[in-house]
Amino acid sequence: MMKRLRIIAPVLLLLGLTLSACGGSDSDGDGSLKVAGIFSGPTTDADYNALGLVALQELEKNGAQIAHSESVPVPDIERVLQEYVADGYNVIWTHGSQFYEATAKIAKQNPDVNFIGEFDGEPEGQPENVWVIDRNFHEVFYPVGTLAANLSKTGKVGYLGGLSLPFSYSEVHAVEQAFEESGKDLTLNPVWSGDFNDAVKAQQLTAQLLAAGNDVIVTSLNLGVIGSFKAVNGKEPGTSWLTVKYTDKSKNGPEHYAGTALYDFTGPMKEITDKIAADETKGYYKINFGSGATIELGDTVPEDAKAAVEKAVEGVKDGSIKVELDQSEIE
Repeated sequence: MMKRLRIIAPVLLLLGLTLSACGGSDSDGDGSLKVAGIFSGPTTDADYNALGLVALQELEKNGAQIAHSESVPVPDIERVLQEYVADGYNVIWTHGSQFYEATAKIAKQNPDVNFIGEFDGEPEGQPENVWVIDRNFHEVFYPVGTLAANLSKTGKVGYLGGLSLPFSYSEVHAVEQAFEESGKDLTLNPVWSGDFNDAVKAQQLTAQLLAAGNDVIVTSLNLGVIGSFKAVNGKEPGTSWLTVKYTDKSKNGPEHYAGTALYDFTGPMKEITDKIAADETKGYYKINFGSGATIELGDTVPEDAKAAVEKAVEGVKDGSIKVELDQSEIE
């Protein structure tokens, strides 16, 4: 089994504390939180939505009542939110930044219910009963850019995203910033498949990027990354690398696995719901290294690259490296 290095230890699961509510948080009058999660995709994806379900289940272990809806399209989000309000859920979490606008709207209409929404950055006009989780992809992807800069021999790196959304643009710009600050002569070539879960399209685009001389592929996909591994697995080990996002997918191609931008929502959700239970109904939680994010590196990554990534992680964490949030469209 391949061993891996974790640069920053993941957020530890907080055990043994029973959630209690006071004030407007207690819809049943029994001191408990009723937490509903709304997910954009299936919780069987072993990826972003699965992480959401794990976070909910951890809250249940700590005393909360939970429910969830999955594969909810954006046009249906307001209806689903209102249904959970009507059912007496006093904390409603929307897992995905595409839901934030509707979350804020329904929150304003229901001031006695607490909402948790995700956003890429810090939103303006945040309602008094909304907690925001800033997914902070740009800062997390800066060390991924550092990793790619230290692995590439051709000076060409590919970026493969799903949908061309603002958060994806911010990842590209962060990787480019890491390249510039590395002092190395590198070019980033971004493409989007149009679907986070289309493995066939991801395989095709990864093969095209590799054929064009890109020897490191930075992926921002969900299940589609399985196709990227299929494309890279035919290459000589040490000549082509792949980075992944959200969960450890190294088993799909350990010889070409460079690292993961790991995410964990259990710690952030525990902290936020504890504060809601203490009547802090509004707040901002920024995911970062040591608080919901981790960089994991493959065992075959050279030591100099590991050291460079560790330095980048520490720099982002202590603020000595300032990563610009640039969501401008990539031409």
